[in-house]
Amino acid sequence: MSDLHLGIQKKGGTLVVTNLDSTDGTLINEKRLRPGAALYLPSPKWQSLETLLPVLQFPAGTTNPPHTHPRSAELLFLVDGSLRVGFVDTTNKLFTQTLQAGDMFVFPKGLVHFQYNADARNQALAISAFESAGAGTVSLPTTLFTTSIDDYILAKPFKIDVATIQALKAGSCT
Repeated sequence: MSDLHLGIQKKGGTLVVTNLDSTDGTLINEKRLRPGAALYLPSPKWQSLETLLPVLQFPAGTTNPPHTHPRSAELLFLVDGSLRVGFVDTTNKLFTQTLQAGDMFVFPKGLVHFQYNADARNQALAISAFESAGAGTVSLPTTLFTTSIDDYILAKPFKIDVATIQALKAGSCT
């Protein structure tokens, strides 16, 4: 059984993910983190039950910046490589873990979380599972620094000056 569009093949009882470069390569950030494929599994028996399984490639040194999924928890399964992952709970406590191939991690619905491939030479490959095809993604850097939120409104809570906010918006801060 094979789906060439997704690059996912079933061999015996094993699910094999292949052909990840056949997608449009949508950029998430400057380091080329990109979704490799996605499998949408609607349930014919229960109209409201649906699952989304995106495949994520993390080139060496790539960060999936802090973001949230307002309508779904996320289960991340690491297929290859290693990833540092984490989320911040509602009491501002940071939970982090370094995943190795075969490990899984759950990001609770609506909480800020991230993934980082700290390996400078090797990519990491992961499959995420969302309980909803409409999980939504709110990227904090994009939301804060590429919209027209007033610079002063951003500077005040970060306790930095407006010039620093403007530099962040211009992309001149590293």
